[in-house]
Amino acid sequence: MRIGQYQLKNCLIAAPMAGITDRPFRSLCYQMGAGMTVSEMLSSNPQVWKTDKSRLRMVHSDEPGVRSVQIAGSDPDEMAAAAKINVANGAQIIDINMGCPAKKVNRKLAGSALLRYPELVEKILSAVVNAVDVPVTLKIRTGWSPEERNCVEIAQLAERCGIQALTIHGRTRTCLFNGEAEYDNIRTVKQTVAIPIIANGDITDPHKAGAVLEYTGADALMIGRAAQGRPWIFREIQHYLETGELLPPMPLGDVQRLMSEHIRELHDFYGQGKGVRIARKHVSWYLKEHAPADQFRRTFNAIEDASEQLEALEAYFENFCVN
Repeated sequence: MRIGQYQLKNCLIAAPMAGITDRPFRSLCYQMGAGMTVSEMLSSNPQVWKTDKSRLRMVHSDEPGVRSVQIAGSDPDEMAAAAKINVANGAQIIDINMGCPAKKVNRKLAGSALLRYPELVEKILSAVVNAVDVPVTLKIRTGWSPEERNCVEIAQLAERCGIQALTIHGRTRTCLFNGEAEYDNIRTVKQTVAIPIIANGDITDPHKAGAVLEYTGADALMIGRAAQGRPWIFREIQHYLETGELLPPMPLGDVQRLMSEHIRELHDFYGQGKGVRIARKHVSWYLKEHAPADQFRRTFNAIEDASEQLEALEAYFENFCVN
């Protein structure tokens, strides 16, 4: 998989997810086999850039792999300025968000709301592409609603504007994350344009990954929710695509080690207070497959001290292995 001048190590990409794909999680996904990771969405509104949340989202120094940063907004000039600032801060690829279905984003005419306004889409894409000397990519849904699917039109427009790769989530905006993603429209887009196409939506295991690649003809896959609490899914899929065989389940000791390292990274990156709070959701995802974990999660979520979180995790796994 190649985007502009950048050759990725494979065709698996960790999706940008607000509040999730922070620096520690991106590094972990890359370590676990992702060919590229994309940062959390960053607003193009300069008034929010100095907040702690935005400041941490702009941290890319010494990050492994190709650094792709996603920006969102509806003003072409602001989007161009945001692209320039992120490139100055280390971004090697700029990704434009026109796929987010969240109401608070769509109310500002950003994210997937833009799909209803192709003329504005063209202005934004052209402004960003002309503003920076790095590859610019785009993420969309198949349209605003099942009655307003226009991903082919947007894909052709994107190609004309100089977009270097296009990610398509196989749902419309009004579908949110309900029902099942469909891949017919992704396949049609792939047959229509020459730029690389990245398929996204409900890619939950190696078999599904192989089937989606084969059916759509996509150049790569983007994986989001399936990596929450299971970042090693990238390694599992890559092994399957290379060999046709499934890796055995990750040993519990390795899961414990990865989780503890991740939690320490969160504590270090955010500081003790915020790091403790953010660690809670990740631990919940890691442990959701363990039947007795509900009571532990409630206990864990009440812990306010970073070292106590790590001690509680160690005790949990010791008890789990004994039982």
